[in-house]
Amino acid sequence: MPGYAAGVLILTDHPRREDPTADNPGGADVEGKRSPRARTARPRDAASLIVWRQSKKGPELLMGKRHAGHRFMPDVMVFPGGRVDPDDHRGPAISELRAEPRRLLERRATPARARALGIAAARELFEETGLVLGEKRGDGVAADLGALEYLCRAITPTGRPIRFHARFLITPAEAVHGAIQGSGELEKLGWYSPEAAHAHNVATITARVMGEFLAWLALPQAARAKRELIVFRGMDDRRVEK
Repeated sequence: MPGYAAGVLILTDHPRREDPTADNPGGADVEGKRSPRARTARPRDAASLIVWRQSKKGPELLMGKRHAGHRFMPDVMVFPGGRVDPDDHRGPAISELRAEPRRLLERRATPARARALGIAAARELFEETGLVLGEKRGDGVAADLGALEYLCRAITPTGRPIRFHARFLITPAEAVHGAIQGSGELEKLGWYSPEAAHAHNVATITARVMGEFLAWLALPQAARAKRELIVFRGMDDRRVEK
């Protein structure tokens, strides 16, 4: 597996980052191979958001395809998301994280960092797709953190020059509003069944996280809080968290 790139992409009509690939959990390969003497890079916090809706044929997920011109992981389908920015620690919200997702995020993050992860997920969704989870304010969004659920997390393998600790969050399509707007970096933005997404080449970690999401969705509401928590480590290492 070439690292963890599950869903971190694109900007829409908003200011562009200096290097879009640098925002990609797992996008370390754009910097080439590490020196054998280099220190192991510390994973950077990141958040990806699975926005889903139920159709007559089953669940559909908001996804897009990385542009063929990207140096890292071109032509693969991913979820919206990105790394936590410093401003996310001060980001506004119209609601706060509910008790259960906050507890799960705080297993591996401080309370402040757990909230920043939720803010980052809403911000990246807006920047990458134009959709608003919460309330639009100026050029940004006041996030509806209360609409988020926690799914799982993934850590880029060691040996990469840039590493990410990505948390995957969930929200229903009814919680977002606005029109989908692409930027050219992420193509074919839209709603995909799992089968349709795979027909367009899904990144390996994205496929694994999609499987975790479908398992979560199949559980009764009351059983979701009691499910096993999953972390992906290394190249192909799915672990149940203790």
